[in-house]
Amino acid sequence: MKIAVIGTGNVGGTLGTRWAQKGHQVVFGSRDPEGEKTQHLVAGAGPNACAATAANAAAASDIVVFATPWSVTERAIISAGDLTGKIVVDCTNPLKPDLSGLDTGADTSAGEQVAAWAAGARTVKAFNTTGSGNMQDPLYDGAPLTMFICGDDAEAKQTVAGLAEDPGFEVVDAGGLTASRLLEHLAMLWISLAYAQGFGPNFGFKLVRR
Repeated sequence: MKIAVIGTGNVGGTLGTRWAQKGHQVVFGSRDPEGEKTQHLVAGAGPNACAATAANAAAASDIVVFATPWSVTERAIISAGDLTGKIVVDCTNPLKPDLSGLDTGADTSAGEQVAAWAAGARTVKAFNTTGSGNMQDPLYDGAPLTMFICGDDAEAKQTVAGLAEDPGFEVVDAGGLTASRLLEHLAMLWISLAYAQGFGPNFGFKLVRR
């Protein structure tokens, strides 16, 4: 698949690298595609990766992943250009600057807002409920962590589920895009445990069934 990853921080860099290593064609969208940081990321991702502006990365791809800080996500979506018909993967969490909570009300979510900003795209919420270290290696004692996804387009969710299975996650479909409200609060729990409660980042959530 041709995947544009907008955002070259820990999450975007880790996911893009893992997908490139799995044989996908990955374009990292960056404000400075020729910059040292971006080129170092491309080199580490291997021959299936390259870098471009956000607009060129999105235009060349069928899937556009936004792994940006919430404060710049709207601007990143605008910079990506026309996303009509593309699968948009929203990895963002609308965190308050002091990490004390979410900067959205009870009646909406970052996932729903991304869908509104990316009008005409097929938005799926995913990769927001754990840290980048678990995206690098989601196995704990040989058992995969759970990656919850949600969205209103069944085919798009199936495609994104495959992307989550590539690095080794077990995928659980949490429902329509309004379930982003639940997943973003689950992300807030992970962040609170990891940093406020001192767990550190080496843990994750797994759904178990009887």
